Amino acid sequence: MSMRNPAAMPSLYMGIDGGGSGLRVAIADAELTLYGQAEGPPANPSAVGRERAAAIVQAAMRAALGDLPPRAVAAVGIGLAGAAASHSGDWLREVVGVVLPEARVAPSADYEIALVGALGRQRGLLVLAGTGALAYGVNDLGESALAGGWGYLLGDEGSGYWLGLEGLRAVLRAEDGRGPETMLSAGLLPALGLDAARDLIPWLYRATASRTAQVASLAPRVLDAARQGDACAAAIISAGAGELAQAAQAVMRRLAMSAPQIAFAGGLLRAPNPLSDALCQLLALDRTPQPLYPPVIGAVLLARESS
Repeated sequence: MSMRNPAAMPSLYMGIDGGGSGLRVAIADAELTLYGQAEGPPANPSAVGRERAAAIVQAAMRAALGDLPPRAVAAVGIGLAGAAASHSGDWLREVVGVVLPEARVAPSADYEIALVGALGRQRGLLVLAGTGALAYGVNDLGESALAGGWGYLLGDEGSGYWLGLEGLRAVLRAEDGRGPETMLSAGLLPALGLDAARDLIPWLYRATASRTAQVASLAPRVLDAARQGDACAAAIISAGAGELAQAAQAVMRRLAMSAPQIAFAGGLLRAPNPLSDALCQLLALDRTPQPLYPPVIGAVLLARESS
C-alpha cells in the first residue's frame, strides 16, 4: 500500500477498526492505495458508553478525511469491539452518517474485519486473542459461526485479560500456601504499583474505573515467565491455548469445515510466543499465520465489496 495525493481521486473507501486496544481509520481506493489515516483511543461502547464511542469514531473519521471531500468516500466498512452488526448495526450506521451522510455503510464486527484483512476474503477461520478472545469462521457457503467473545466477566478464556487474571490468581494461591511459589509474584504486583498481594483487594474492589486494561497488560509478563520456565505461568499458557483451540474446533464443527485457512489476530497472537506456539501445535500449524492486511484494511475491503 502507498500514499497518494488527493488530486483527481477515484472512488474511495473508508475502513474503521475499533479493537480493544484502540481505533484505526484508513481511506483507500479500490487498489488499496491510501489517501488518509487516523488513530484514536478505544471506542468499545460497552466500555466507554455509546455517546463517547461515537465521538471517538467521528473525530478519527474527520482526522482521516483531512482535506478530502466527504463525497469522495463511496462506502464505509466499520467493525467495533462491543458493537457487532448483529445487534448494533443501526447504531453503527448512525455514527458514520453524522460525518459521511452520503456514503454506504457496511456494519460489521471487529472479528469479521480481522478475518477479511488477514485472509483477503470473507472465508476461513480466525482465532483472536487480545484483550478479549474468540474464534470466528465463514465457510464456502457463506455461513458463519462465532465461539467465545462473551466478554471478560463471562468468558474470554485465552485472552490478555484472562491470562493476567490467572496470573494474579496464581500469585494469591502462592501467598496463601494453596499453590506453588511462582516468579509471577515478583513480576505482576510491582507492574500494578502494589507492594503486597493483599493490596490487590482495594486496588480492584474499590476502583472507580474498570481495571480490565490493566489486568490485560499483565499478559506479556505471564508469557515471559513461561519462557523462563515458571511452572505456574506455563500451566496458564497451556490452558489458554487449549481454550482457544477448543473455540476454533467448535467453529469448524458447526460449519463443517475440514481444513480451513486459518488466521490469527490480536496482540497475543501476532508473533511467535509461548501462547501462539502452543496454539499452532494444537491446530496442527507449522508456524504462526501472518495476515495479508491489518483489520482496518479488512474494513476497507468490506466497504469496497459493498459497492
